[in-house]
Amino acid sequence: MADEYLLPAFAFQVTLSRATDRPASRQDANPAVIGGVTAGFAECTGLELEADIKEHLEGGRNDGIIRRVGRVKLSPIVLKRGMFSADPTSRANADLWMWLTRMVSGEFPVTRYNGRIEILARASETPLATWTFDRGLPQKVTGPSLNAKTGEIGIEELHIVHEGLRMEA
Repeated sequence: MADEYLLPAFAFQVTLSRATDRPASRQDANPAVIGGVTAGFAECTGLELEADIKEHLEGGRNDGIIRRVGRVKLSPIVLKRGMFSADPTSRANADLWMWLTRMVSGEFPVTRYNGRIEILARASETPLATWTFDRGLPQKVTGPSLNAKTGEIGIEELHIVHEGLRMEA
């Protein structure tokens, strides 16, 4: 255990690239990020898979249950960032909102994004752990909680549902 290192949870990057019919692992590495704007995120959650276990009761066997693997449940990826604008006098960047708004208003084709979430080494850009998700759609966008009593920045939140999550070695 002395030769093992814990990964830092504060040094990470999220890359969203326009999805095609190919899986994310075979996508081009060129990030066509939402609206052409690269945005950093302060927090990322939802890197989880949960197996749906089916229980079968066997007649005459009262001391146990047979369990079989069912479908995998995928949690939405939740990304949080501070709201920002180009300068103090310009309007806030609305790319995350527009992605959801265009989908809800029926604009076709629906734009899907594959994602890559990487934990980085402190002193370099070398990824120590990487998760990828396929064909993400915006499920929810949340604006900031506004409170004149605090000096906090406005945080917006994006929930992305997807069709598969993998951790790459």
